[in-house]
Amino acid sequence: MEAAEIRQKLESTGLRFTPQRYTVMQFLLAHHNHPTAAEIFAAVNHADPRLSRATTYNNLRDLVSAGLVREVPTEGRAARYDATGEQHHHFICDRCGKMEDIPWHPVATPAAGALGKRVVRECELIIRGLCTQCAPRRRTSSAKPSQPNRHN
Repeated sequence: MEAAEIRQKLESTGLRFTPQRYTVMQFLLAHHNHPTAAEIFAAVNHADPRLSRATTYNNLRDLVSAGLVREVPTEGRAARYDATGEQHHHFICDRCGKMEDIPWHPVATPAAGALGKRVVRECELIIRGLCTQCAPRRRTSSAKPSQPNRHN
């Protein structure tokens, strides 16, 4: 995405275009692997050592508040960030922590009043399990390999 497009996205949500905010947004748009805040900071700070940790984290917070970036909570691990524009769900591997995008399909919202006075904006799924890399491979036989039979 070009700088002018990122500027327009930021300004359309009321965020000021700054070099630091642009750098964070550009990184997220180029990396779809759901990086953590620490990974984002390491990458943008490497590109521009003047970017501090606080500035990076504050920009992430602002981008999330503006709806340009999603913060995806993960159980027992650092939250991950996603700037993919289209709606989608997530699959998180229990073993390696890899997060993958899953195509969007509507999820039923709770019945009116089920959540008290809360107002539901949307429901999304976070599916947990083992990714294709970590899923145990099925054995053709459940028996242990046989040992040679030795009679003396």
